[in-house]
Amino acid sequence: MTAAVYSSRPLPLFDKYGGIKTLRHVIMEFYDRVLDSDVIGHFFEDTDMVRLIDHQVKFFTMVLGGPSDFSDERLARAHAFLRLNHDQFDEAVTLLIITLEEANFAPEDRDSVITAIEARRGIIVT
Repeated sequence: MTAAVYSSRPLPLFDKYGGIKTLRHVIMEFYDRVLDSDVIGHFFEDTDMVRLIDHQVKFFTMVLGGPSDFSDERLARAHAFLRLNHDQFDEAVTLLIITLEEANFAPEDRDSVITAIEARRGIIVT
């Protein structure tokens, strides 16, 4: 007879919210908002959005505790040429919060994601 094994570790947010399929949808919704933004939309006028969304799904998979490795160095390289300021970063964070709310992320999980993004502000803002 085999005993059931229960883990006391919480489920990663990546799994809690449905994995890659759900995350891809959330990222696509986020970029719909970003593209409509008067503050940051212009940064993406000549961007291959399919490629960008693929990269963002990998990044957010890592942020949500899923199976992905996305280094801060890679993040810095991806944003260096944009020369983003704090107001622009704040706009992206606001749009992300709205997107996570509409995707039914619990407030504490939303806060966890935003904390991870804010921890990288110095890498993204130049």
